[in-house]
Amino acid sequence: MKEETRNVTRLLLAVRNGDRTAEERLYEAVYDELHRIAARYMRRERPDHTLQVTALINQAYVDLVDQRDKDWQNRAHFYGVAANVMRRVLVDHARTHGTAKRGGRDQKVSLDHAVPLGEEQSDELLALDEALGRLEQVDPRQSKIVELRFFGGLTEEETAQVLGVSSRTVKRDWRLARAWLYGELKK
Repeated sequence: MKEETRNVTRLLLAVRNGDRTAEERLYEAVYDELHRIAARYMRRERPDHTLQVTALINQAYVDLVDQRDKDWQNRAHFYGVAANVMRRVLVDHARTHGTAKRGGRDQKVSLDHAVPLGEEQSDELLALDEALGRLEQVDPRQSKIVELRFFGGLTEEETAQVLGVSSRTVKRDWRLARAWLYGELKK
């Protein structure tokens, strides 16, 4: 295990155990990776978007450390949760800015690439978020796999480690979840 990974894991454990001083050290240790995740989300936002990368990172981090259940298993799990929190911040932002009206149009979203979040695509993010909520009701593990792989950028192996299943299970569930979501988004 690389020293950076061990350091982040130690800091996550300290934060989980209530060490408030570890929160600042953790922020410094994970900032670059959080910035990469946030930048990936914001890269396709419209240029005049009111939410900036730094604001997204800060809001997500505050939400992360304020969680009651900080059961982060390891570095990969933390980044998966962070990506999910960032997605929630963006979805909430889109909802507050009135982009929830889709007018019954088909929503085409590629599950093979990062979510495009331009003005015309905010509706797609909301549609995907709603479909993920329905998937979670049908198969919570598949929903979690989509969150970790699609939004968190985790590999099959990292996702398997976080969920405590085999890479083969992740690969199968990822394929099934994408097919299910494609069907839902075509409705």
